[in-house]
Amino acid sequence: MGFGLLEVIAPDRVIEFGERLAFEAPDRGGLRPWTVPIARLEGLAFVWLLHRDDGLPAGLETGIVIGGCLMALLPRTVVDWGLGAAYENPDDLELKGWVIPATRLLGAVYLLAVLFSRPVDAPRDAAGDYPEPTE
Repeated sequence: MGFGLLEVIAPDRVIEFGERLAFEAPDRGGLRPWTVPIARLEGLAFVWLLHRDDGLPAGLETGIVIGGCLMALLPRTVVDWGLGAAYENPDDLELKGWVIPATRLLGAVYLLAVLFSRPVDAPRDAAGDYPEPTE
């Protein structure tokens, strides 16, 4: 939760820290105008999801599974797409060697998290949500 709040309050610092970790020359990147507001929105979504008592919405689970599969199977494509969406000059950015394997690993973690995030054999209603427990 702390990371999500930090991303809401100071997205520039979070982005700069990520650039120093991931790029050989972090000062080369030119952020697109929407990158910082989208990072802030991502932080808000992260905090909101952590505060939900009902777990992940069913539609979001599907999105995480699709994203996790893409990251695990096509990590370079996903990273290239992300760089193109966030930076005006993605071809000028040289990634450190660990970024692509870490993307693949993170995709696998997303898949495992969704797989093991719900109770086994728990019934769902037509909307894909878990019913409220009755006592």
